[in-house]
Amino acid sequence: MRAIPLTVTALAAALLLTACNDGGGGKNGKSSSACEIGGVSVQIGSASVAPAAGDTGEVPVSITNQSAPCTLDKFASAVLNTGNAEVTVPVQQGAKAQKLKLAKGDSATFSISYVRGKAGEKSSVAAKTVKIALPGSTATRSFPWSYGPIATNGTQGTPNASVSAFQQVGD
Repeated sequence: MRAIPLTVTALAAALLLTACNDGGGGKNGKSSSACEIGGVSVQIGSASVAPAAGDTGEVPVSITNQSAPCTLDKFASAVLNTGNAEVTVPVQQGAKAQKLKLAKGDSATFSISYVRGKAGEKSSVAAKTVKIALPGSTATRSFPWSYGPIATNGTQGTPNASVSAFQQVGD
């Protein structure tokens, strides 16, 4: 008779364990949420600056999680501000987003590649700042753009620049 109560207890324990999620505390059973500017540090690193018109440069952007675990899913947003207008930098053609989970202290990076334009030309974007936003969040952070004017893609007027996919930093 003792076997029935032990079996019932074991079954109840197994059901409780399978009902547990992975320890998160997010909404709707999700264990993590989108990384937000306020919970991560965002830095623009040493750039490979394009020295002359027509040359290509690359500006790395590093993100380090400073708080609860969060997720980077899709692409970061980069918007160039000229003082008179804002121009969105498109995603790198053919780039594939990967979903990265960042624990506290983990880092990821992406880059903004650009072709330098000629100063003073209407076909160049004379950016003064770049505004960065992370996917799934509306918060932004602005940084000075000191890498020269950016060429545009012909008649479309879009900057000849692109945002790459996130890459995990470290192991």
